[in-house]
Amino acid sequence: MNMRVLLPLLLLLAAAAKDAGADPLRQDGLNWLQTMAFAAHQTDYSGTFIYQYGNHVETSRITHVTDRAGEHGRLEGLDGPRREIIRNNDQVLCYYGDRQVRVEPRQGDRQFPSLLPSQLSLLNENYLIKQVEDGRVAGFNTHTIIMQPKDHLRYTHKMWAHNDSGLLLKAAVLDDRGAVIEQYEFTQLNLGGNIDHSWIPVDKPNSPPGPHPESGVDPHHAYHGLHRGGLPKVAHHLAVGAEALPVASGWQVDALPAGFRKVAEVQRQLPGKDVPVIQLVFSDGLAGISVFIEQADNDEDDYSGLSSQGIVQVYTKLLDGQLLTVVGEVPPRTVMQVADSVRFAREH
Repeated sequence: MNMRVLLPLLLLLAAAAKDAGADPLRQDGLNWLQTMAFAAHQTDYSGTFIYQYGNHVETSRITHVTDRAGEHGRLEGLDGPRREIIRNNDQVLCYYGDRQVRVEPRQGDRQFPSLLPSQLSLLNENYLIKQVEDGRVAGFNTHTIIMQPKDHLRYTHKMWAHNDSGLLLKAAVLDDRGAVIEQYEFTQLNLGGNIDHSWIPVDKPNSPPGPHPESGVDPHHAYHGLHRGGLPKVAHHLAVGAEALPVASGWQVDALPAGFRKVAEVQRQLPGKDVPVIQLVFSDGLAGISVFIEQADNDEDDYSGLSSQGIVQVYTKLLDGQLLTVVGEVPPRTVMQVADSVRFAREH
């Protein structure tokens, strides 16, 4: 064959071989994410994990069981006053001290080790996914996956999954310099075997035990105390029950990061409010952003500013007599960019 024809052909084959070598590695990372998402719901386990951000550390005990009646989970805080969440399929109950609270869980709510969505297609669009070095967590060998964002408007996520079951054993969120912002990690874990079932109700799964439970606390934010500690009042709303009704509010966001899609637009009638609060919810498949719009009432809570807890940023500003609050699992620059682009696009 003529060398002028052969050389371009060889270069083309070399490029194809290089691409073919990269694709399986990327696909293997996606396959592991799918295994991790599945394992969180199908594996029986019990153990102790820590949740850490900054100098704050919480220790919790978790138990997860699947049986003929479905999926059951128990999460107990081991520090401070009693905090406990019991899940039986779609029913969720919280306990604070001697107080029992019935919970209406948010659609798609995620808690460690169930941090991944069931649909992973958006992750592939918005993050570079790859396997990195293997490791050990709580005495178990792990595969390690890193999800690097394709922009600077969201965080990097690093996850360690058990080699055999795929259960997520450790998860860290990193800033753009590689520093850990927030981390979950098992310190002790039992997989399968003899796991205590005594806490699982034997009565009808939709009949909550105990008299007259109060309704409507979001378990993730309530458990980790997002509604405490000086965050603006709409952060408190995340933990206060209020029926959400779909609505076309007329509010829109012009500067969302690429890949974020609107998953809900609702109004909530909150306690002590004459006018419903509007909430727009966006997600890129891993991180979430909520935009709240409520009538400003000119009290001490109506202020502009930025607050944070772990990876959650809360940015509040006044806009034409409305109090606008953006809550997101994204860097501060992102919630501020989103807030500055909110506008009312439809007249009453």
